[in-house]
Amino acid sequence: MTTPADTTAARRTERKHIPAPPPRRRSRSRRSTPLTIAMLAALAYFLLPLLWLLVASTKNTQDLFDSFGLWFSHAPQLLTNVRATVAQDGGVFPHWLLNTTLYAGVSAVGAALLAAAAGYGFAKFRFRGDRLAFNLVLGAIMVPATALAIPTYLLFANVGLVNTPWAVILPSLVNPFGLYLMRVYAADAVPDSLLEAARIDGAGEARIFFGIVLRLLAPGLVTVLLFTLVATWNNYFLPLIMLNNPNLYPITVGLSSWAEQAQNGGAGASSDMLPLVLTGSLISIVPLIAAFLLLQRYWQSGLAAGSVKQ
Repeated sequence: MTTPADTTAARRTERKHIPAPPPRRRSRSRRSTPLTIAMLAALAYFLLPLLWLLVASTKNTQDLFDSFGLWFSHAPQLLTNVRATVAQDGGVFPHWLLNTTLYAGVSAVGAALLAAAAGYGFAKFRFRGDRLAFNLVLGAIMVPATALAIPTYLLFANVGLVNTPWAVILPSLVNPFGLYLMRVYAADAVPDSLLEAARIDGAGEARIFFGIVLRLLAPGLVTVLLFTLVATWNNYFLPLIMLNNPNLYPITVGLSSWAEQAQNGGAGASSDMLPLVLTGSLISIVPLIAAFLLLQRYWQSGLAAGSVKQ
């Protein structure tokens, strides 16, 4: 008769004969030399223009043509160029910077909200002609903005909005690509069960959109906001044909006028205008870099982070 002690001893004997598992080998990361070279080339392609702009902003006119373009001169004068840029033409550059911030900020926030609302509507509601309307949006993506500049100018001229801030802001609110992006994003990011639960609890559509949907769409919303911010900030052709008053110019048109003065020797031009144009260009990209650094964390957040109470 087998006793419990015999059974335990037999199990111990079997365990002794079980071979030990082989030691795990540490996985080594694979390195690809061609891929590394390609990435370094891409990094240089994007960073070299910024490096050149930073270096050029520290030089005077003579050093721009006499010294090496990718290295500083013997006497860098970045602060001197910044002060001269801000004081040029009676301090018009800070006014251009404020105008650009107004145009880009209002346009980015408005375009993001409109794209989120329209994308959510196309994704979660069914109505007559919804597919046709969405196909028209897709077709509008293929139309270049420059092709619409002249018709937009004629339309705004008829209603008296030319040479006003609205002539730059209103066209920038329309973002077909942003609407398409938000429609695709809302289709997966907003659960139908969550919407039904909110409606059963008595929440209206406006409360659902502003209280639940916008939080779910935060990463996509920030993406559209940044795209529109950069597009409006760098927009040149639309403000050029819409605005005649130098006090309403954005940075792009204002710096272009300075560059033209420096090249053609127009009114108010001097030999030091070219460093001011380069310094102004350097200052103009600082707000965009700050906006990307402040808003990039929203891209890394979860789709439903903060939308439902735990």
